[in-house]
Amino acid sequence: MTVKKSLAAIALLVVAPIAMPLAALASDGAERLNRLLEPLQTYEARFDQQILDASGERLQEARGQMWLSRPGKFRWEVEAPYLQEVISDGEEVMLHDPDLEQATIQVLDQRVTHTPALLLSGSASDLTDSYEVSRQQQGSAETFTLLPRDPDTLFEELKMTFRSGALSTLQMTDSTGQRTAIEFRDVQMNHAIDESRFVFEIPEGTDVIRDTQ
Repeated sequence: MTVKKSLAAIALLVVAPIAMPLAALASDGAERLNRLLEPLQTYEARFDQQILDASGERLQEARGQMWLSRPGKFRWEVEAPYLQEVISDGEEVMLHDPDLEQATIQVLDQRVTHTPALLLSGSASDLTDSYEVSRQQQGSAETFTLLPRDPDTLFEELKMTFRSGALSTLQMTDSTGQRTAIEFRDVQMNHAIDESRFVFEIPEGTDVIRDTQ
């Protein structure tokens, strides 16, 4: 999975440290994840993304910025090593590649909403209904492992780590063992985000492809 392909797949509370048996953490994982995600209405952050092979060797890396607004709105902009953006307006998702002068637009259907990027912009209860969720905690860091109940997803495992209540990392593993690891920084939550962030602005001369599958 290349960085560009992984973008389509990513197209995310202060907790006192406690010590609990692993079985107990697994049983309350979905409930705790719900409590962290349910109050989240908007989220903005810069990110660093790496793609690693099954042995942990780094294949590619990228960096950029993302914005999220519930329900269903999302913008993911890669700034380097090339420009690319994934935008959801709540009804459709657009993948825009300026280098290729190409934009692919797809309806926001069930398969698309199972991608990690759009998981965060949906309902927290739907998320925990669709995945088996387990939880581990180390200090103020909580890591949730999500295993999809439906085999028709773009990843086999998703890990979400929250530090002091804010989402700080995402890690997605596909069927080949390849991992996409994303670290967030300069995080802002539940603040006003201009709706224009989630509007498709397609430059003149861009080849537009509508994916109807």
